[in-house]
Amino acid sequence: MSARGFVLTPTYRTVAGRPQVHLYAVLENGEPALIVDDRVRPYLFVPAHQAEQVEGAVVRPSPLRSFTDEPVACVEVALPSDVPPLRTRLAAAGVRTFEADVRFAYRYLIDHEIRGAFALDGDFERRPGLGRVYRNPRLEPADWVPSLRVLSFDIETSPDAARLYSVACAGAGGERVFLVGRAPVPGAIVVPDEGALIDAFLKHLGDGDPDVITGWNVADFDLPVLRRVARRTGRRLTLGRDGEEVDFQRERGFTRESRVLLNGRVVLDGLALVRSSYLRLDDYRLETAARTILGRGKLFGPDHRAAEIEAAYRQQPERLAEYNLEDARLVLDLLTKTQLVELTVRRSLTTGMQLDRVSAQIAAIDSLYLRALRARGRVAPSVDPEAAAAGIAGGLVLDSRPGLYRNILVFDFRSLYPSLIRTFNIDPLTYAGTMVERADVQQTPSGAAFRRGEEGILPALVARLWEERSEAKARGDAIGSQAVKILMNSLFGVLGSPASRLFSPAVANAITAAGRWVIERAAAQVTALGYTVIYGDTDSVFVDSGEPETERARVLGETLRGKVSAALAADLAAEFGCPSHLELEFEKVYERFFMPEVRGGAMGSKKRYAGLVDGRLELVGLEAVRRDWSSVARRFQRELLLRVFRDEPVDGYISETLAALRQGRFDAELVYRKAIRKPLESYTRTTPPHVKAARKQANGDGGRIVRYVVTRAGPEPVDAQTAPPDYEHYVEAQLKPIADAILRFVPGVDFDTLAGLRRQLSLF
Repeated sequence: MSARGFVLTPTYRTVAGRPQVHLYAVLENGEPALIVDDRVRPYLFVPAHQAEQVEGAVVRPSPLRSFTDEPVACVEVALPSDVPPLRTRLAAAGVRTFEADVRFAYRYLIDHEIRGAFALDGDFERRPGLGRVYRNPRLEPADWVPSLRVLSFDIETSPDAARLYSVACAGAGGERVFLVGRAPVPGAIVVPDEGALIDAFLKHLGDGDPDVITGWNVADFDLPVLRRVARRTGRRLTLGRDGEEVDFQRERGFTRESRVLLNGRVVLDGLALVRSSYLRLDDYRLETAARTILGRGKLFGPDHRAAEIEAAYRQQPERLAEYNLEDARLVLDLLTKTQLVELTVRRSLTTGMQLDRVSAQIAAIDSLYLRALRARGRVAPSVDPEAAAAGIAGGLVLDSRPGLYRNILVFDFRSLYPSLIRTFNIDPLTYAGTMVERADVQQTPSGAAFRRGEEGILPALVARLWEERSEAKARGDAIGSQAVKILMNSLFGVLGSPASRLFSPAVANAITAAGRWVIERAAAQVTALGYTVIYGDTDSVFVDSGEPETERARVLGETLRGKVSAALAADLAAEFGCPSHLELEFEKVYERFFMPEVRGGAMGSKKRYAGLVDGRLELVGLEAVRRDWSSVARRFQRELLLRVFRDEPVDGYISETLAALRQGRFDAELVYRKAIRKPLESYTRTTPPHVKAARKQANGDGGRIVRYVVTRAGPEPVDAQTAPPDYEHYVEAQLKPIADAILRFVPGVDFDTLAGLRRQLSLF
């Protein structure tokens, strides 16, 4: 019987000494499924001339070849667990291996060309919890976008998280609150103890049968607490569809995010989804995210304390139940409005990675690259565990010209690095060395050369993704377009990471060098046309139009875009003999624009500016968009810039703001937020203000965001403030630097005079 489905969890098991691929999936009709295939064996490759050195495995001839066109042999072993020790033995014997680190279940998906969605045909049996179980069916890729069932949950505990009070659920299965108690509680299902609470939650989960489980920080808090309580009460926290207890894994790499390991369902932590998205927030508490995105927040307010939860549980359990349920709703509503689950699904379909690993950029590109490589009859090297990080040059940032401007034109090279990959045919497979001068190789500005005769896999992938994104945009598919954009932007990163099998500093530097050449050449062409470049950053150029009227500046922008694009294409053809795949976009006109000086000097800043577009203020890198500045300072900068951009008087606004600040009317906006990155005791030589505040905070621990106010007694945490705010600190350390940077270009207005600082200084 034929059906379409989507892979939720690819894994494997060993049964009777044979490996079985297990694909836990959801079908088009909403039914869960398990595909079992025991017809495959793990394999890797070695150079053909070293095949006789392989012992304890089956060696077969292969038509495939390496990047350097070297023949290889296929080595097949009995179990996936046999691969690592074999690779170690071969390395000790001086035998190189290829693709010896590809995960068994992912190898199966790659070999079957499946990227998330599939079609299958075969008989099945139904088993409780698992749904349909297929054994060795016919499996092939399919074009289908699933709509997954999502359950959001939240727990409430005692202040030390030792006791579990309640669990609230929203989404698949309906809304429920399960609460430990003895008397009926409106809005909640009361259970006698924590064990019964675990039972009730798991039954609700099974009845609702979600594909995705979510919540806020559930991977690092809620689920570990639930597992601890389950074990203490003699139960197993079985969240998947296979009946196994949930487990946890800390991802290696920069993010160090926790993954929840289970089969048949996927945990997508709402906190991780929002943090890794295009959304930028002051901080990533649920309260902040909900207020920003939904316009509503937690029922107990932004600064509730654990004592408030404890009091509600003891005295007003119905209030705690309402609070608990609203937290679960907030996460569900957040993900619904932002469509982050849908975006994650599309990223999975684009890359072939399971839902909770789509952010693993190296693995995602690996998945696509290996598929394309096999179609070329090639094999990839294994990741070199001894590879060391190498210096990868960054993009070009042009010196800026500080000042206040009118009608600044902004030009942006669309997906610059991917377009350069296409233009110069840049790929590890086509890399021919450095300073190679032959007719069959393509030179690049860095001196790295790439073979012309064979299109690289990365250039071909860019071309396909470029077309897919254009098609998605044309049909109004914003989620599909965003999924492709994220993937394209990650292509460069894998070339510069030692954790990638495509790691190649020479190839990565060829891309960044070409990017610098493009920006320099574009700036030179603008200058040759008689216009001034006031700034440039990696893939963009800012040009002073010299036009007093915005509409005329827009017309000029389109004209310049065409001329610069044509000149760049001509230069690429003349100097490197290659067609241009660059797309220069005339992005916008800043009707007013502010480029500050470097603080304490006359040079222009980099990656810090503000502009007015269609009456809307845009800020990059300035204090108003930095989370470690107080709200009063951030608002002050925005308002001051708007007044300056609109040619409105500013001295009255500054005086009013200073008076209100000193009168205590902005006390709620004086909070600083800063993270503690290491144990408090390790701060010995210097003690930053947030560390001083953290040391005054009960139960402070490393990694937390400290929220503090500078008071007359020094930095104090918000929830342990003993003294009134030090208003002069905020005047001099927060408002003054912001004002001075802007007023430097506004004649006749002096902050020190308005603030009374000059008069105070004269007393000394």
